[in-house]
Amino acid sequence: SNNLYGSVPLKIYMLIGLQSLNLSHNNLTGIISEKIGNLEQLESIDLVVGAIDQMDIDGTGDADENSGASGDLQNNAKNNDSDKTKGKCKLYVGSQSLGYRRDYMEVLSPLKNGVVVDWNIVDNIWDHALRECLLVDPKERPMLLAEPCSNTQEQRERAAELMFEKYKVPALFLAKNAVLTSFASGRATSLVVDSGGGSTTVVPVLDGYVLQKAVITSPIGGEFLTDCLMKSLEGKGITIRPRYSFKKKEIRLGSLQTVDLDFPHTTESYKLYSQRVIASDIKECVCRTPDSPYDESAYSNIPMTPYELPDGQIIEVGSDRFKIPDILFNPSLVQTIPGMESFAEIAPSIRGLPKMIIESINKCDVDIRRELFSTILLTGGTASMQQLKERIEKDLLEESPQAARVKVFASGNATERRFSVWIGGSILASLGSFQQMWFSKSEYEEQGASYIQRKCP
Repeated sequence: SNNLYGSVPLKIYMLIGLQSLNLSHNNLTGIISEKIGNLEQLESIDLVVGAIDQMDIDGTGDADENSGASGDLQNNAKNNDSDKTKGKCKLYVGSQSLGYRRDYMEVLSPLKNGVVVDWNIVDNIWDHALRECLLVDPKERPMLLAEPCSNTQEQRERAAELMFEKYKVPALFLAKNAVLTSFASGRATSLVVDSGGGSTTVVPVLDGYVLQKAVITSPIGGEFLTDCLMKSLEGKGITIRPRYSFKKKEIRLGSLQTVDLDFPHTTESYKLYSQRVIASDIKECVCRTPDSPYDESAYSNIPMTPYELPDGQIIEVGSDRFKIPDILFNPSLVQTIPGMESFAEIAPSIRGLPKMIIESINKCDVDIRRELFSTILLTGGTASMQQLKERIEKDLLEESPQAARVKVFASGNATERRFSVWIGGSILASLGSFQQMWFSKSEYEEQGASYIQRKCP
């Protein structure tokens, strides 16, 4: 919430969309709804929500005491159509709220394919962020929202309506994620490669504007790699036990015994969510991008890397350390992972990261291609994968035109890579020339929400 660049008035940066809602892994929401068994299992995406039948909440003040804490939280979710969560709801927002197992808790999401489908959930997340985390009155703060390149006109207008009607903000501006990432690096023109939790997107930015025709997106992101790792481990007989499913009991001084806990009313979605949290940590600790395309025979005898699971079980991770990250470059590797058959059918049609970059650049005008090749910005949580930058650069040098001077930039600080959108928003809102660009409340009242298209192209 503090401005990073001098004595400019404090601005609040709220971020919407698949990548941006994932700005902080703390903005999680739990919902207690009227019905159970009404929730469809759909695809995984970023933001998580919990849903519990209202009848089972009455008098359950000890619910948290009887449940195991899930520990570190990672945004992973089931999706849900907006009408599924309507009705009587009590919302739990924040990582601590979802850190506890609750009977009948379903893990849901307000997003579907990167687009908000349940604005009620988003509203509650924003409300929590503003009033409980930042402790500010939105009526006193201009609001800068970051949005994905795929955001529709309807979504933009809905966001404007919510900010002006519900939060009464004095002014608003919507900026593209990729543009803000480019500004964070001090550039107005660049090729932004954003590999986040739910997807990987390649976006050319020219003089502060997104070249929409050349945007390339892949469904492979950090969460997909986590699922691949989890399925691969299961195929080897390794089952990840959620943190809530056991406790450690001291049987004698210095000796602990793991005792199973039985919670029969725990939903499959919450169990899967809890397992993914652990699998994600395994991925971040042991996985590394291989220097060259993964080959099963070449990596079959590499040394194993140990990892201790929360229940005390020590597992050995071998070739998966390199195989899982290489899916970013060769999606067809998914076909070799048991349990990923549903995705394996479309994997051959999905391009690897270097091909996405080259295709995006080739869709741009010839006179800017050389500059884009030399200013490739790597950002997002998955961008922190070891040796990812070096591998992208190596593959591009082999596949790009000889005249191209390939240069990939990535901040040496993992936190800066993850929060580059926020940093770019801070820079943009700090510029004196930006102050005349705000979409003011008076303009909203005179022109309506559709005017956001003109004020924020």
